[in-house]
Amino acid sequence: MVKGIEATGIPVVHICTIVPISKTVGANRIVPAVAIPHPLGDPKLHIDDEYKLRRKIVEKALNALTTEIDGQTVFQ
Repeated sequence: MVKGIEATGIPVVHICTIVPISKTVGANRIVPAVAIPHPLGDPKLHIDDEYKLRRKIVEKALNALTTEIDGQTVFQ
């Protein structure tokens, strides 16, 4: 689906927990997530710290959307 959307000219960021799978499916902008059961958070963290973690991941994804790339790129 990622490649199909990008084919129309719309950039897509794939936030994922297993980067090699994202590479295999052909995602171009990849942002690693936290863990499979909780990709955008960590329930073990205090609520304020979890909010900061989520915000950091989303900001990284937004930055990836505006970054010119040449091929698959993982935004650490």
